[in-house]
Formats: sequence, structure tokens, C-alpha cells
Amino acid sequence: MKKNIIVGQSGGPTAVINGSLYGVVTEGLRHPDEIAHVYGMVNGIEGFLADRFMDMEALAENGELEFVRTTPGAYLGSCRYKLPEDLKDPVYPRLFQKLEEKEIGYFFYIGGNDSMDTVSKLSRYAAGIGSDIRFIGVPKTIDNDLVHTDHTPGYGSAAKYVASVVREITADASVYDNKPSVTIVEIMGRHAGWLTAASVLARKFEGDNPVLVYLPEVAFDQDAFIEKVKENLKTTSNLVVCISEGINDGKGTFICEYASEVDTDNFGHKMLTGSGKYLENLVKEKLGIKVRSIELNVCQRCSSAHLSGVDLTEAINAGIYGVQAALAGETGKMITFLRGRSLPYELSYGTADVNEICNEEKPVPTEWITRDGSDLSPDFIEYARPLIQGHVELPTKDGVPVFAYRK
Repeated sequence: MKKNIIVGQSGGPTAVINGSLYGVVTEGLRHPDEIAHVYGMVNGIEGFLADRFMDMEALAENGELEFVRTTPGAYLGSCRYKLPEDLKDPVYPRLFQKLEEKEIGYFFYIGGNDSMDTVSKLSRYAAGIGSDIRFIGVPKTIDNDLVHTDHTPGYGSAAKYVASVVREITADASVYDNKPSVTIVEIMGRHAGWLTAASVLARKFEGDNPVLVYLPEVAFDQDAFIEKVKENLKTTSNLVVCISEGINDGKGTFICEYASEVDTDNFGHKMLTGSGKYLENLVKEKLGIKVRSIELNVCQRCSSAHLSGVDLTEAINAGIYGVQAALAGETGKMITFLRGRSLPYELSYGTADVNEICNEEKPVPTEWITRDGSDLSPDFIEYARPLIQGHVELPTKDGVPVFAYRK
């Protein structure tokens, strides 16, 4: 008996999350003998519980799916809905009743750590009631912090954006060379500094800006920071510093909390902002020189102008491989990337138990963090550089990109 696919997106979007959606939909439609329909959840699991979904086949028929492929954000809409820890909660039988009514045999959730938590709970509940619905997680996060995978879709494009924009900021900062100045660039990354680390890819030569790069993996000492700024201003008059939003004192306090309290989201994660501004004021107070801070903010994850060709291809393949894995009988798994080597770059795909992935975080290896926590080693550059390769030609009209959107 043929079954249906349902696919959803969750958490913060990326520039290539819709590439994975494209992969799931196109591969699902390639198996008409096994799959009758491919449905999309509108606003993730939360939307599906409210009976919001759409038939994805129409997008392929009218050509819109090709525009979805290179559209940033989450075409289906996202959510940050946390399923209850207690699998006896009444939401589970209600959810599975809806899945059975739609004759769903394959469930795909594209997202990060919290999304893998959803896949874990649903697959465990399914096993408990003897359901044969197969649940697969397709990874997505610019944070690159999922375990059991070499990297994640979304990271390569975000890293390319960071490297490109930091190089632009560096060029701008070098215009006036008669007085010392400091430019502080705040980059996303709560507990893992993968994205901030990518700023070193902006350097044109050894010793080039950004001279100082700080990640949350190493405790941040404010006094040592000021001394490093003073020392490096002797040789670089227009100093560029890149920091993760989550830099902390190593004792549980984020640097941005020194200035103000922070709120939390539905999963209990602190919503961080202001580390760059705090350090701007600190440098101004301690050194009395020209200083400014720049927060890259949402542009890191939504820019299509700096799409990595490698990243988009791998995002699409992750969706394709997810469908193939489900059809082969796998469930409770997340698609993983397995690097063969970096030069030349080789990658294959696999699966890992989602229960070993959700609620875990992969930090930047401490051996890759150098100069007392203010720089990255060549090993990181060798790891990251292949992921930002390739230019993607976007469809355009009247000089601007053409994006897909739900009518």
C-alpha cells in the first residue's frame, strides 16, 4: 500500500534550508510506486497540529519548486514548538491520529538540535505504540554544532557570508589611517563559535584583519582583551575584532549580561544580543579611541547573495538521502555528512541515531583555538575553506533575486 510523505521545517532558517526541502520533495516524487503524495507542514509540527499543511506536488508541476531551491528562509514557515518530555502527554495520540488520517508513512523534519529532539520523541513514541511511520531528521543550522556529522547544511553559506562581509568591513575600516580605531564585529554563536571562526577566512595575508577572534569555547577575560587591543594597535592602526555573541567569562555569565538581563526562548535558551556594544563601550572607556561595533544579526542566515555552491548541493543531497534512507526502512535517524578528505574535498552521506544527537552540542576543538583564545589554527582553515566554495547563480527579475513564497 502506498503511503504519503510529510515534511516540515523548524527553528531558525538558513540560506539553504529550502534546498533540503527541495531534495525531500523531488526525491519523494521520484517514487510514485511507493509514495502517493508529498505534503508540507506549514509552520512545522505546531502548524500540523492546527491542520495547516499543503500538497507539494503542485509546486513541481507549476515550476515554483525550482525557485524554492534557492530561496532563503523557511518556505513552509518555521516554529519553535517543544513537544512534552512525557510521552504520555495527550498531544502524542492526537498528533499520531492526524498522521494516520493523512496516511503518512514517512515524516521528515528539517532543523537543528531542537528539531532533532522532536524527531527523537516522535520516533520513540511510534516504537512504543507499534507505529510503522518512519521519522528522519534532516540537519540544518548555521551554528554547525550538531554532533556525529562533519558539518551541517547552512553553515557553509553563513561562513561564506561572514568571511565576505568581514573582508568588506576590513576594507572600509582601512580608509582612514591617521588615528587608531577599533571595529568590533558581533557574529552569531551562543555556545559554539564555528561561525565566528569563519571570519579568519577573510584574511588576505598573515597578520591581516580580523587580528583578534574570540569564541565562546574559551573564557573571555576583559582585562586581557583590552591589553591585546592596545598591543595590536601598535602594528594595526585600524583593528578589526570578531566576537561570538555568546562569549562568556567561563563562570556561566555571558559578556552581554554585564550590561543587561537577557530573555529566554521556549527551549530555555538565552536570547543573546549586545556583546559587541558592551565591548565597544569598554574600549571607549578604557582606551578613549574611536571604536564602533557591528552586529551582523539575521543577515548571516538569510543572505542568498553569498550562497555557497557546495553548501546548496549538500543541503539538497541531505534531503534526497533522507528519503532514500526512510524508504530503505530507517527511522529515528538524522542524516550525517562524512568527510573523506579536505584536499581535494570528498564527502559521503550516512545516518546516525537521533537520540545520540539531540540536546548535544559540538564545540570548535580547543586545539584549533590559538593565541590564548584570540585566533584559529590552520587546521580550522583547512576544515572550513572547502565548505564556502562555489557560486550560485540566482534567478533574477528587474535586478533583484526571484524568491518563492506561499501565496
